[in-house]
Amino acid sequence: MELRHHGTAVSPGVAIGPALVLDTEGVRITHRTVPPGQIPDEILRLRKALADAAAKARETRQRLNIQLGPALGNIIGAHESVFEDHALRTNIEALIRAQSYSAEYAVSRVIRDYVKRLEDAAQKVPEHSRAEVRRRAAEFVDLERQVLVRLLGEHSEPLGRLTEPVVVLATDLMPSDTADFSSRTVHAFATESGGNTSHTAILAGALEIPAVVGLGRFLTDVSGGDTVIVDGGEGVLIIDPDPGTVAKYEEKRAAERSRADRYESLRDKPAVTEDGKATVRLLGNIELAQEAGHCLDRGAEGVGLYRTEFLYLNKTADPTEAEHYEAYKSVVQTLGPDRPLVIRTLDLGADKFSGATGAVGAEKNPFLGLRSVRLCLRNLDLFKTQLRAILRAAALGDVRVMFPMISTADELRQCKTLLNEVKEDLEEEGIPFKPDLPVGTMIEVPSAALMADVLAREVDFFSVGTNDLIQYTLAADRNNENVADLYTPADPAVLRLIKRVVEAARKEQVEVNVCGEMSGEPLYIPLLVGLGLRQLSATPRKVPEIKRVIRKLRVDEAEDLAGRALELETARQVGSLLRDHLRRILPEAAD
Repeated sequence: MELRHHGTAVSPGVAIGPALVLDTEGVRITHRTVPPGQIPDEILRLRKALADAAAKARETRQRLNIQLGPALGNIIGAHESVFEDHALRTNIEALIRAQSYSAEYAVSRVIRDYVKRLEDAAQKVPEHSRAEVRRRAAEFVDLERQVLVRLLGEHSEPLGRLTEPVVVLATDLMPSDTADFSSRTVHAFATESGGNTSHTAILAGALEIPAVVGLGRFLTDVSGGDTVIVDGGEGVLIIDPDPGTVAKYEEKRAAERSRADRYESLRDKPAVTEDGKATVRLLGNIELAQEAGHCLDRGAEGVGLYRTEFLYLNKTADPTEAEHYEAYKSVVQTLGPDRPLVIRTLDLGADKFSGATGAVGAEKNPFLGLRSVRLCLRNLDLFKTQLRAILRAAALGDVRVMFPMISTADELRQCKTLLNEVKEDLEEEGIPFKPDLPVGTMIEVPSAALMADVLAREVDFFSVGTNDLIQYTLAADRNNENVADLYTPADPAVLRLIKRVVEAARKEQVEVNVCGEMSGEPLYIPLLVGLGLRQLSATPRKVPEIKRVIRKLRVDEAEDLAGRALELETARQVGSLLRDHLRRILPEAAD
């Protein structure tokens, strides 16, 4: 019987295939203690298992560094460090000697103690940071499993040995699981737990395979080999689909492939309106260095938003200047010296926390607290490390720096002052850098939009972050389903703020870009062009679709559309107007 489960969509696309259900029960420990005379042998077994696990992690890290870049390789690098940790080995060996425990049981006791402490800590931290603590606890369970399978000789690595395409289903996926992902054999995955900022979700985006997480309990409903469907765009998992459902999704998958083929023909064509009156620069949003290649594959002209938070996530220490520099250099090398790369400085806080930098303490309302640039201005060493790397990488190409969550002119000026101090330090040290690095600011809070005329005199460019601008303007948390009906880019208040920003930028001859999800939705492209936007940045997958809409536009019609939208009073009225217009110029895009 067909069963449907709904979760969080983290990577779009449709996959249909046999389920591969990953074992969630762990490894059974067959004996607890050993005779005293066997203790030296147990310690030798332990050391060999830890060394083997570290060697495997090292090999995997090196492979991921080559295939997907150092940001993902660092996840496994953290495992390697744990396996080689002297304190961990000492604690386990002490239990073996003192209690005559088997190596397996001692490993489990020590690591489970770490897990319990992390789970206890999760109950004492603010709700918004519990997910990070629980993720770290889950990764220790994964580390335990990796050591135990070596001690017990159960080397089960199904993802590394796959020869036929599958859809991976699991309670959750650990770094050691996802390290073996290949888009050739893993066509999609779905998990009971997890969120859209987890390393697994980010990996799915980097590999461009459909994925849904946070589905709740479903593994008891499925067996290995059962046919399943994953719709990564709608966030749906369908188990044992009816023939009619399979036919429907095969048609949808075929349509997606046909659309991709059609978009391929647009890759090298300019994003020029049908009347030839406006050219729109299309850029890509990325989180991982290797995604820069996806931008070029989709016809983007560069990177308009490089989110650098992933360099900090899944780490026990903040990234070094060298790690920052290597990541940025990798993107510049992919793009070439003439394509723009806009690097957004660290935007941690609120719903994003690093295991290294972490939360700064309990905050009753973290979205209005010490996040993003505010956090950086409280941690100058952290901030300067990143700015040094950006300035150095800028010597290699068209790199630009952008400060997020600026709410006052004073904040922006503090950032610029700090940037100048870093320039002076680099100059004194004789380190090459770009002295005339273009500086921009995100416009993502109403105060910044209202003060755009002042901010425009301080920067070289604006980038409108519509995700936060919408939620702060409408006081509607974008992750709260209870107010989802309020969170919409079509609200007239949001449109009026964007118009104000565009006008302020035009007056000071400052470039303005839109880099939020709004700029990746075909419905809003005519409106944005009509408001005067000539630069848009979106996820690489969205670029061809956006270009197709732009090439069907006439500037006078888009401007008339924007004028009428600004006169309306409700988001529903605006949405209806935009859908009617898109349906007229490009019927298939409005569906």
